Amino acid sequence: MHSSTPVTFNGLHHLRAFAILFVFLFHYFILSGGQPSWLPEFANFGWTGVDLFFVLSGFLISSQLFSQIKQGQTISLKQFFLKRFFRIIPAFLLTLLIYFCVPFFREKESLPPLWKFLTFTQNFGLNLKDQGTFSHAWSLCVEEHFYLVLPLILLLLQMTRLTKKSYRILLLLFAVGLICRFVSYENFYLPHLESTQSWLYWYKFIYYPSYNRLDGLLAGVSIAAMYQFMPVFWNKISGYGNQFLLVGILLLSGAWFLCEDQTTFSASVFGFPLIAIGYGCIVLGAVCPSSILFRCKSGLTRLIAVLSYAIYLTHKGVIHITHHLLEDAHLNPNVMLVICMINCIVAGYLMHLLVEKPFMNWRKKILNSSRSQVTAEKNKGSLL
Repeated sequence: MHSSTPVTFNGLHHLRAFAILFVFLFHYFILSGGQPSWLPEFANFGWTGVDLFFVLSGFLISSQLFSQIKQGQTISLKQFFLKRFFRIIPAFLLTLLIYFCVPFFREKESLPPLWKFLTFTQNFGLNLKDQGTFSHAWSLCVEEHFYLVLPLILLLLQMTRLTKKSYRILLLLFAVGLICRFVSYENFYLPHLESTQSWLYWYKFIYYPSYNRLDGLLAGVSIAAMYQFMPVFWNKISGYGNQFLLVGILLLSGAWFLCEDQTTFSASVFGFPLIAIGYGCIVLGAVCPSSILFRCKSGLTRLIAVLSYAIYLTHKGVIHITHHLLEDAHLNPNVMLVICMINCIVAGYLMHLLVEKPFMNWRKKILNSSRSQVTAEKNKGSLL
């Protein structure tokens, strides 16, 4: 049921915490050389944590915009981009400053050019071998492109009164993703298939480009559209939250087998939408009041969810530094994993406390001031 009272989506906190843990473990086993020995098998699918982040972002960001449309309001690009700027850019720029000014922080040898980070084009043509430092910023590029395009499309639909037909655009974009990956695989990856470093070309041409990675974001947008614009349908399905969670787990299990070798044709073309739909079902279940994830509250997962962006930005550098400083201690691999995990949480908390929180407070003041100004102008106009 929809109400005027804001809904607390406890389930999304759990999923965001899971996503950052999954990504952390995936990167950790790469940076640690596969230690502890049990980790690679467990964390090998952890790269899909980014896809879960995409579904979550697609749902949360589009829900905000859809809510304005539902209330008959015109989308304010100024407010939208202000919100995104203060949420994303300050912490990103600080992390970028650390990477460029403190070589000890770098988990690999060399960085892409600074302009690629500043223009969020680092994910195009990324050479993972020669410029793999801070490579995980590729996902920020995808999200920034999404933040730029989505409100413009919705504003255009509002102006042309075609909002009710927007589902056609969603279907078209899903199809475009399949076509782009097919073309990229056949024309850009296959010519390098016999190369001893063919995996580099797969990441460069299939995995990183934004046009190949829209599936998760579109899944999130689809869920938000159902939530905001289809209340009768939503009320019918919201009682099946746990069933959606189960379906999502089954689909992801299938995706795990399909993507065991990511570089195959089937995994490259169909793996990403299968993962997106699987995580989409789980997010859908998590926002249904009937699901166990919705009903379960946890202060720990809420904290990790709040810190997830800061942890994501800094975790590779923190893992690298921790391993370097403690390499002579010859710690048990499991102990080292726990220490790295704690250090990443502490680094994320400091980033949140010193950067994210002040800028979010500043954002709040600016937006409140802007709303007050608009209200005053409306009141003034009504008196004329």
